[in-house]
Amino acid sequence: MIEVLAKLGHGPVFLAGEMLECVITFTNPLSASSTSASSEMLAWASAQIHCQFHASENRVALPPSDGSKHDVQAENETVFVPNRGERGQCILSTPPKILFCDLRLDPGESKSYSYCETLPVDGPPSFRGQSVKYVYKLTIGCQRVNSPIKLLRVPFRVLVLHGLKDYQFPQDEAVAPSNPFLEEEEGLKKDSRLADLATELLMVATSRRSLHLYNISNTRGKVGTFCIFKTVYKIGEDVIGTFNFSEGDIPCLQFSVSLQTEESIQEEFQRRRGQPVSFSTHARHQEACLHTAQSSFSLPIPLSSTPGFTTNIVSLKWRLHFEFVTSGESADTCLVRGSHSETVTWSGVEQIEVDTFSWDLPIKVLPTNPILASYVSQFSSTNSITI
Repeated sequence: MIEVLAKLGHGPVFLAGEMLECVITFTNPLSASSTSASSEMLAWASAQIHCQFHASENRVALPPSDGSKHDVQAENETVFVPNRGERGQCILSTPPKILFCDLRLDPGESKSYSYCETLPVDGPPSFRGQSVKYVYKLTIGCQRVNSPIKLLRVPFRVLVLHGLKDYQFPQDEAVAPSNPFLEEEEGLKKDSRLADLATELLMVATSRRSLHLYNISNTRGKVGTFCIFKTVYKIGEDVIGTFNFSEGDIPCLQFSVSLQTEESIQEEFQRRRGQPVSFSTHARHQEACLHTAQSSFSLPIPLSSTPGFTTNIVSLKWRLHFEFVTSGESADTCLVRGSHSETVTWSGVEQIEVDTFSWDLPIKVLPTNPILASYVSQFSSTNSITI
């Protein structure tokens, strides 16, 4: 028996273009004093990263793929196929890397191997939607002599930031920022600079503030104004907006604001022509606002959500969805004066004519620092299997 333990060094969330580092430890758990203690042998071990794509048959019409070669390999249990037994298609994979050949472990002995691979910049982000799914995994394959291959899958999340692909690192390392007291490998230097560049790009894109004012009105007149200071956010930030109903001609009885994603399939892959878009609500604020001059809301963008993106099959966009309930009468008719002689009591009317209308405001949502996203990740940094 051999225990295989895989541990991701920097958490289970990465930025496309970053270096994924995983330490894989092979251990013979038996004690040397055990009566059944004996040496264990592994013929080889290999590791590979792949992205698995799965689409809903009711929503997405994919072209037929030639999977004959893949099927032949999948039936052979002595061939390393990282996505064996998984649903969907493997749309992206890195070259497999051999960790070792002919490993012998004495009782109580363990050996560790480091696997490093740069995540492709042009791949899709991790996403679990209503129509499609993109799932990334690191698969470690191990085999004993004359035995089937055992697979250890390590799922992780990938965030994609557009613009990093076109960045060119300086050729002259002397002009690049560096710490003279630390000796770093070339790959680690580039990986560190990539993370710094991503942080800088995100900060510049999401720190720009300018006043955006929108008039809220229906066919009968003006209801109020809406103010928001920016329309570009990172996951984990709060979307904050304010309303001013004091200048409105039509009384607003109630409003709601929903933070939503819009998942749409590209036209050539739609199962039905004119297929409706799928919406998901991540946060919602609702408030009664009759005789309210000003109001505001704050909606958090979950760290576990997927930033907006577009592939050849699907696109994901973010928006604020507003719904307003307005009175068909003036504000004074929404109250009834009581018949008490000494005091005046006002109460709401039992019935009132209302109008409803909605409005959508597109916003842009970008990734954040992968370390922050790791705190709420559903994936574990450590995975194990026993062979």
